[in-house]
Amino acid sequence: MAVKKILMLVGDYVEDYEAMVPLQILQMVGHNVRTVCPDKKPGDWVRTAIHDFEGDQTYSEKPGHRFAITADFDAVDPAKYDALVIPGGRAPEYLRLDPRVIELVRHFAAGGKPIASICHGQQILAAAGILEGKRCTAYPAVRPEVERAGGTWCEVNETVSNAYTDGNLVTAPAWPAHPEWMRKFLDVLGTRIET
Repeated sequence: MAVKKILMLVGDYVEDYEAMVPLQILQMVGHNVRTVCPDKKPGDWVRTAIHDFEGDQTYSEKPGHRFAITADFDAVDPAKYDALVIPGGRAPEYLRLDPRVIELVRHFAAGGKPIASICHGQQILAAAGILEGKRCTAYPAVRPEVERAGGTWCEVNETVSNAYTDGNLVTAPAWPAHPEWMRKFLDVLGTRIET
C-alpha cells in the first residue's frame, strides 16, 4: 500500500469524533496525517465539542477533548499532500471566512485530489465554490448551502450513517457514518485492507 500524506483542517469546537476517529483510522492503516488550524502551530491544540443525537430538534453539544495540531497552517504547502479531510462541528462556520482555508480547499479540488468532508464541513466546500455539479450530503441543516452552491443533495438516512462518493469527493452527514465514510474515502485513496 502506498502511504498517503493527508491534511486535516480543524478549528476550535470541531466535532470531537469527526476529527479524532478519522485521524486514528487513517493512521491505523498507515497514512501520514497532519492537522492544521489557522493561527495555530505544531504543539498547539484546539478544543473539540461532542455532538449527540438525543431526540431534540437538533444535536446536543458537550465539551470534548483537546485535539493536537501537528503542522504549521501558515507554512503548509498543499502540493505536498495527497488528500484533505474536513471534519464538522462549529469550526467550519468560521474557518470558511479565512481566505487561506478557501485557497487550500480549491487546491485539492482543482488537482482532483481526494477530499473527505463530513457534517458541517461542507460549509467550507460551499464557500470554496467546489460543489457545482457534485452529488453530496451533509448535516441536514447544511442542505440549503449545498444546493445554493450548485451541489445535488443526496438524502440522509434516518440514522445519519450513510455516505456518498462523487469522483474525488466523499461526504457524510455526521459521525455515525464513519464506517461508510472512511471505507469510501479509503477506496478513493486506493487503500486496500485485507480481511
